[in-house]
Amino acid sequence: MNTKTFKQIFTADDSTDLESTDNVLSIIEDVKQNKDAALKKYTAQFDGQQVEDFKVSAEKLKNSFESLNEEEQNALLLIKERIADYQQSIKYKDYEDGEFSYVYHPLERIGIYIPGGTALYPSSVLMTAVPAAAAGVRNIVAVTPTFSNDNITFAALYIAGVTEVYTVGGAQAIAALAYGTESIEKVDKIVGPGNKYVALAKKQVFGDVGIDMIAGPSEILLYVDESADYTASAYDIFAQAEHDVNARTFLIAESQEVIDGIQLEVNRLIDSQVRTDVIRESLKNNHYQIVDNRKELIDVINFIAPEHVSIQHRDEQEISRGIRYAGAVFIGKYSPEAIGDYAAGPSHVLPTNQTGRFSHGLNVNDFLTSHAIINLKEVTYNHIADAAKTIAKKEGLDAHYESLNIRTER
Repeated sequence: MNTKTFKQIFTADDSTDLESTDNVLSIIEDVKQNKDAALKKYTAQFDGQQVEDFKVSAEKLKNSFESLNEEEQNALLLIKERIADYQQSIKYKDYEDGEFSYVYHPLERIGIYIPGGTALYPSSVLMTAVPAAAAGVRNIVAVTPTFSNDNITFAALYIAGVTEVYTVGGAQAIAALAYGTESIEKVDKIVGPGNKYVALAKKQVFGDVGIDMIAGPSEILLYVDESADYTASAYDIFAQAEHDVNARTFLIAESQEVIDGIQLEVNRLIDSQVRTDVIRESLKNNHYQIVDNRKELIDVINFIAPEHVSIQHRDEQEISRGIRYAGAVFIGKYSPEAIGDYAAGPSHVLPTNQTGRFSHGLNVNDFLTSHAIINLKEVTYNHIADAAKTIAKKEGLDAHYESLNIRTER
């Protein structure tokens, strides 16, 4: 096995998205021109909802949290605490050393997109808003196509430090965050997962605002051997598949017997799953492969750069040390990917579709901006100015040269 086996999987055919891109561009332009009127139109068209006021009151958020039972409240609070503690531990610190400094500042206003659709996503609230709050962002705005009494999501918004919540979704919500409307003030950066139209919209507005990433369907690479619990591995596959019909799993093992053993468990258990229809469709995207040797395994993982890598193998520690490109790596029986979706600590907003080769999962530092401070002493300036003047003259930038030279002549 080698990376050539997987190259066809990642050969993108953008032609299928041309119509979707055109539709998204039309929506964005409409929102830029017509603002709230466009939001109301698309909310009625796509969500079947007539909405006059998109903003969710602070009282509604508070009441949503208080409506939960104690177990649910404690679960949200525990997860929030774990995420906040982890994010604080990796937060960049200012550097100051005499003539040079490097300082960080939180972004002023960010927008988070919380998906709606076929499931509830309080976890996505916590995985996006809590890192922003840990960075010190003062204005955290959430948009979500949630119109029912989705108390668990509203409760998560309440405890996560979100300052404004609007019940609007889709590409129109991204456009509202990027350009502003009468109701929704423009933000500096947009983060959070969404469907294809949300991803396309984020791609189109990038540059006018910052974004975290353009996320595709969720994915996991499972590397297991005969020491793994095959039933647990089957549920790991189901957990990935139930996200949506486009999710996929790469199952890699050293023998056909391992793959067959896990497949038997998948076949035995699939009819008992709640989201069976979604899972069955999603499983069609899976790719199962036997590995030839350890080097090729590592090469394949780094080539795919999976959103999630789960290693349940007797040599799991050694294997993990060779992984350079992945959204997150889960090692051992007690670190299933599902725990990362909720309570491990790192954000579950992760790069997909090989983008982990040049990007990383969302974290507190994505909500910081930074700049250098240069305060040179005369002795330092005199030491380096001649080199700078030489290059300025070579580049033909005379004013640069004179700006440097005048300070050494006096």
